[in-house]
Amino acid sequence: MNIMITGGCGYIGSHVTISLEKLGHNITIYDNFSNSSKEQIKRLNLICTSNIDYICADITDTKSLKNIFKDKKIEAVVHMAGLKYVGDSESDPISYYENNVTGTINLLNAMNECGIKNLVFSSSATVYGEPEYLPIDENHSTSPISVYGRTKLYVENILKDLSLSDPDWSIVCLRYFNPAGAHPSGFIGEEITSKSENLFPTIGKVLSGIMPSLKVYGKDYQTHDGTGIRDYIHVLDLSEGHAMSVEYVNNNKGIENINLGRGHGYSVLEVIKSFEKITEKKIPYEFGEYRSGDISSSFADVTKAKQILGWTATRDLDDMCKSMWYYYQN
Repeated sequence: MNIMITGGCGYIGSHVTISLEKLGHNITIYDNFSNSSKEQIKRLNLICTSNIDYICADITDTKSLKNIFKDKKIEAVVHMAGLKYVGDSESDPISYYENNVTGTINLLNAMNECGIKNLVFSSSATVYGEPEYLPIDENHSTSPISVYGRTKLYVENILKDLSLSDPDWSIVCLRYFNPAGAHPSGFIGEEITSKSENLFPTIGKVLSGIMPSLKVYGKDYQTHDGTGIRDYIHVLDLSEGHAMSVEYVNNNKGIENINLGRGHGYSVLEVIKSFEKITEKKIPYEFGEYRSGDISSSFADVTKAKQILGWTATRDLDDMCKSMWYYYQN
């Protein structure tokens, strides 16, 4: 298939590109490089067997989208472009609604005009908000507590309405939990930036000497070691889930919301211990106060992904830490 990946040079998008190219699909990346670099194209071409086409443009550029859809004879879109930092979304909500919601509407209009109705959307488990029960399945209520999460839910609702209005659309919304890890080549992984909020790149800052120690928020949660538990999923498992979703939308109509996760969680201290084992380095940490909105545990019910896509995560916490550390060393 001829597939466009919006945001295909980002952390997750680049891994999705590799998984789809490996299956023989022709990939065109559409990215404005606001959260990535053109250097990523060079890295992708070191891994992929065929050269990856890319277009430097924004999803708000309708003319550019239509031209690429026609020139490349695009048959399906994996939509991953958007702003992604929870903290930034609270301080600059307009930008998040403009990029994540308005940008998606523009993309859908261009797809519709060009007769492209196969879409895999990069959503997020943040649409659920605070868990009412565990594990979280796709029937769990949606009540996001951040602007970022709300933008994802708004797009999901738009896609649901679109599917109801036109039965020719085939859409999968992938609600994934906490991506971690890197490609085994060491060429592609999650960059450490000043905006990095997730546990893995923050530990990377400590291991790299950028930060003196790790702050662990909360030590008295109702968990086995008192620290928060999250469902971390290897980015390669995640990218393979996207590839299977492309296959699904190519053969099925309608819309599905599907969780992608390991199906169980790891605590903050378990992640620290795994990194210490892999790196043979001591990671200094100190406990801090609870943060507003933090919860004790969150992990996915992944039954639907197995039933509908035939997908199951196969890589564990050590695999995530080992691949991430190899990437940071490179």
